[in-house]
Amino acid sequence: MKNQILNLCLGISFLGFAGSCTTTNNAATNADDSKVILSKIVNNSVFTKAEQDKLTPEAVLADFKAGNARFRSNNITVRNHQQQTRKSAPGQYPKAFVLGCVDSRVPIEDIFDQGIGDIFVGRVAGNFANEDQLGSMEFACKVAGAKLIMVMAHQHCGAVKATIDDVKLGNITSLVNQIKPAIGMSAAFAGQKNSSNEAYVKEVAENNVRHTIDQIRKNSPILKEMEDKGEIKIVGVFYTLTKGEMIFVE
Repeated sequence: MKNQILNLCLGISFLGFAGSCTTTNNAATNADDSKVILSKIVNNSVFTKAEQDKLTPEAVLADFKAGNARFRSNNITVRNHQQQTRKSAPGQYPKAFVLGCVDSRVPIEDIFDQGIGDIFVGRVAGNFANEDQLGSMEFACKVAGAKLIMVMAHQHCGAVKATIDDVKLGNITSLVNQIKPAIGMSAAFAGQKNSSNEAYVKEVAENNVRHTIDQIRKNSPILKEMEDKGEIKIVGVFYTLTKGEMIFVE
C-alpha cells in the first residue's frame, strides 16, 4: 500500500499539484502517510535572507557540486515551481551568479539542481563579461547578497567555433572579437588549431573562461574587493554536453 501511495505521490508531484494523496482503503491513515511522503519528495521552499546570510562561498560551491551529481544521476529534486514562484515574489536571496552561454543545451538551473530564486543567470554567446554582465554581477553580489560567481563554458560551443573560424557576419563579428583573446592564450596547443578539432575547441573555451575571470577582477573593483575579503568566490567550469558534468577550469 505504501508503495502505491508513493507512486501516486510521485505522479502528482511531477504534474505540479500540491494536494495530498489518498486511497479508498483506510483513507484517513493513508492520507496522513501520503502527506508525509509528499513533503519529503516535493521541495516548495525558497531561500530566505537568514539562510543566505549563513552561507559561505565554499558552501555554495559544495551545494552546486552536489546538485550536479544529482543531475548526472537523474536524482534531481522535485519542485513545485508554481508555489516557489509565489513564495519568492516578495524578495530574492540567491546563492550565486552564473555567467553562461545562450546555448539551448545548457539549462543552468537544472545542471546544478537549483530552484526558483536560487541563482542569478547571465547569458551571452561565448560567456564573456561586458559592462552589462559586470553590472549584473555587482548587483547580484554587492546588493542582493550572492556568494559565488561562476563562469561556465561548454562543450561544442558555437560562439567559440565561430571565433576560431574568424566569422564575420553582422553583430556576430563584434561578439567573436570579445572571445579572440582566448585564441592567443591557446597558441601553445600542439594539435590542429581548427573548429573541427574538439580538443582545440575545448582548450579555447577553457582559456576564454580564464580570460573572462581576469576581466571580472580587472574591470570590477567591487567584485575584486569582495573576493579579496572572502565575501565571494569566483570560479570557472567547463560543462560537457555528453556527460552533463562540470570540469573546473583552474
